[in-house]
Amino acid sequence: MLLIVVLTACGPSETPKQPSVPIVEELAADPARLKDLRQQCKTDRATLGDVLCNRVAEATRKRFYGDGKTPYTPSDTPPKF
Repeated sequence: MLLIVVLTACGPSETPKQPSVPIVEELAADPARLKDLRQQCKTDRATLGDVLCNRVAEATRKRFYGDGKTPYTPSDTPPKF
């Protein structure tokens, strides 16, 4: 009987529900929203949460670098210093 009480008390706890956080592709597709969220993450990261701000950073990186499939093609003429 004591074992049942102990196991019941150690059951899974309820996790707080997070509001739906947009995925990286959604954020990367909407530059205006991404810009607003970047500014909010800079000023108030604690309120927005790490999950959202990390996805905003990843979407920004993805927009900057692209899909990564474009090879680097240097200029035919070297720069003159």
